[in-house]
Amino acid sequence: MATHPPAREAGIESGSWYKALSGYHWWVLSVASLGWMFDTMDQRIFVLARGPAMHSLLPVGTAAAEVTHYSGIATAIFMVGWAAGGLFFGILGDRWGRAKTMMLTILFYSCFTGLSALSTSWVDFTFYRFLTGLGVGGEFAAGVTLVAEVMPERARAHALGGLQALSAIGNVIGSAISFVVLPLGWRWMFTVGVVPALLVVLVFRKMKEPEAWQRIKDSVTAGGDKKQLGSLKDLWSHPRWRKNTIIGLLLAISGVIGLWGIGFWSPELIREALKDLPLERRNWYVSLGTLLQDCGAFLGIYTFTVVTAKVGRKPAFIISLLLGMAATIMTFALLHKPSDVLWMIPLMGFCTLLVFGGYSIYFPELYPTRLRSSGVGFCYNVGRIIAALGPFTLGELTVLFRDAHFATPFRAAAIALSSVYLIGAVAVLFAPETKDRPLPEE
Repeated sequence: MATHPPAREAGIESGSWYKALSGYHWWVLSVASLGWMFDTMDQRIFVLARGPAMHSLLPVGTAAAEVTHYSGIATAIFMVGWAAGGLFFGILGDRWGRAKTMMLTILFYSCFTGLSALSTSWVDFTFYRFLTGLGVGGEFAAGVTLVAEVMPERARAHALGGLQALSAIGNVIGSAISFVVLPLGWRWMFTVGVVPALLVVLVFRKMKEPEAWQRIKDSVTAGGDKKQLGSLKDLWSHPRWRKNTIIGLLLAISGVIGLWGIGFWSPELIREALKDLPLERRNWYVSLGTLLQDCGAFLGIYTFTVVTAKVGRKPAFIISLLLGMAATIMTFALLHKPSDVLWMIPLMGFCTLLVFGGYSIYFPELYPTRLRSSGVGFCYNVGRIIAALGPFTLGELTVLFRDAHFATPFRAAAIALSSVYLIGAVAVLFAPETKDRPLPEE
């Protein structure tokens, strides 16, 4: 009997997890990462262009607080679409296949992002954002599940953490595009979003379904397994999966509201803080700030991967959620001058995206193969139905605090809403620890 692990396993144990990956492993990881990267590029394009778009689509002379209000509605509707897409395409991923579903969602969000450029009012703009959200929400569930099931067990968390960290590059690309394209007009920003559709054309025929899913699919087709693929009923009827779903849902709600309800409003914060600067200079700082925020996000997501490998999933989540709340409060309370943008915004990006590094790693570890895509889609995306209240609430609180004569109603609303991070921190206390455990089955 051998007294030492094989060279490949030894390499993984010593930290060289990538040595376990074959050429096809790298291919799957690359394609899934590109799909999610373009997904987040679309998100960033929307964040940067929604303000100028609303100014253009609403009547001339609309007050700034009302523009924020309608921007919040558009963001909320986008997130509802995201949630609906996560639910629908999550189920489709379990029943139809992870790879095929991922390709379909990429086509979906690319096409409707392009149509957003043709909007003539805030109503049809919001409708196109809802349809875009369907594809955005579905892509995460299919892509993450695909990678989780294809990767060797010991490399899984590192691969998923890397995929999520590389998603920040999509935000960086979106911010970089804004330097060149946004001055030409907000419609051109959405036109760029059509590009990801090319990925589907290039890679669709080379993608294969994971062996684990194919075995379950063949068993169900042959009648050997009576359990249903992609059953929402089973997510709630089985005590183990019900508990995991509730915990995953609460984790997603707190992190998504923290980011989309507050953190991704950094462009509006910067514009308010630097309102005495010329418009062109102010917009330059907005683009720079979001770029720095995305760089901080990349480091934050990858840091979660490193931390959770050392201390486990639960401590890493608690640390991330508390840091997210602290950094958000600090930034919205203290950012007042151009130099503040250079360090507060990337720090907030680091802290608010830390928890997102855990979603791609943890959620697939909560479910069996036949429910994995549905479960991931439900937790990460259906939670956005509730989380969609975040940006809507921010807009409503801003109007409320304005009417109450707060000196800085937008900032006060953001600080009040940051308490949402405590929801996730409490939920973690009841969560299962999945570090160093195989993906579950029945």
